[in-house]
Amino acid sequence: MKKKFFPLFALMAACNLQAEDKQIEKPQYVDEAPLPVDWPEPGPYNEVSEKTYPAYRAAFTDGKGETSSFWTLFLHIKKNNIPMTAPVEMPMEENDEKLSRAGMAFLYQNGKVGAPGKDGVKVEVRDVAATKALSYAWQGDDSKKLIAEARTQLEAELEKRDLEPEGFRLLGYNGPGTPRDERTWELQALIE
Repeated sequence: MKKKFFPLFALMAACNLQAEDKQIEKPQYVDEAPLPVDWPEPGPYNEVSEKTYPAYRAAFTDGKGETSSFWTLFLHIKKNNIPMTAPVEMPMEENDEKLSRAGMAFLYQNGKVGAPGKDGVKVEVRDVAATKALSYAWQGDDSKKLIAEARTQLEAELEKRDLEPEGFRLLGYNGPGTPRDERTWELQALIE
């Protein structure tokens, strides 16, 4: 009887060790598309960091950052032979003390690609000035709960530094081809 129990006990212990290993795995960025020139990689994960972003060009559309916004921008870059980059930017607005998406933008590779101005009724290409941001990156989904948790972390750091943000944006680095639990997001408080 002992011989049969020991292998079962060893198997259970090995399963527990594997489960513990999975819990301590560090998030890793799944690189699906190139970043714009001089754009910093996402991360570090699950902590606030300060980042500097270069000036960039992007195509913006109104909406809530949902499927129709994505397809509007996707058709724009295809029609104009603009290569896809990551991340997708979603400006955030505050409603009842909660953040919600206020649009979407596809970033261009650099400021030499395309030209600023309107492209039809729904798309406007803009040049965006260089900025600094406090950033909180995580891997998983972009649920309201996780966005609220990221905002709490950012607001604690803003208070610590006695800073008032100029706004918030959400950066999404992965598309539907990446499993939900491997997608990278960054909520950012723009500070300069």
